[in-house]
Amino acid sequence: MSEAARFTLITGPMFSGKTTTLIRLLQEAQHTGKIIVVFKPKKDTRYALDAIVSHNAVQLKAISIPNAQAIFRYISQNPAQVVGIDEAQFFDAELPNVCAQLRKNGVHIIAAGLNKDYKAQPFGTIPQLITLADNHTELLAICAQCGAKAAYTYRKTSQKATFLLGEKESYEARCKACFKKH
Repeated sequence: MSEAARFTLITGPMFSGKTTTLIRLLQEAQHTGKIIVVFKPKKDTRYALDAIVSHNAVQLKAISIPNAQAIFRYISQNPAQVVGIDEAQFFDAELPNVCAQLRKNGVHIIAAGLNKDYKAQPFGTIPQLITLADNHTELLAICAQCGAKAAYTYRKTSQKATFLLGEKESYEARCKACFKKH
């Protein structure tokens, strides 16, 4: 594995700056001359279909794909030194294997995703990605109720499906105490 071939993972609740951090790291790589390719899950239709977009409207061109294997297929046919993956929690169970194979092939992966769902349960393959990551940064948000540091995503609607796209109308960041009050 080369020095450049590593896996950086950014996790946290909604509104913690995961996508903003991902975009910043990818832009830094791009400014150093690295070839970057960015992916997002096809099911994430918020903001833009061909870009990852932060809540504060910072964006970067991305390829919308149906599953994790599509990342590997694309990179097998197109050069990339750095691969960005946003909303990693929405990808299928193959994502850890794809990331491991890309890293083995000399690609630096930078991914971002929610570490916990709205019930405070591990989200998707994020636990496996955490164990695979060479560098894991867990961001915190600001609690919408009391202003403390927030590690939880609270769903404001009664919708029970695990997958529910939404923004501030449906979700808010909460600290542990305010999350437990609901």
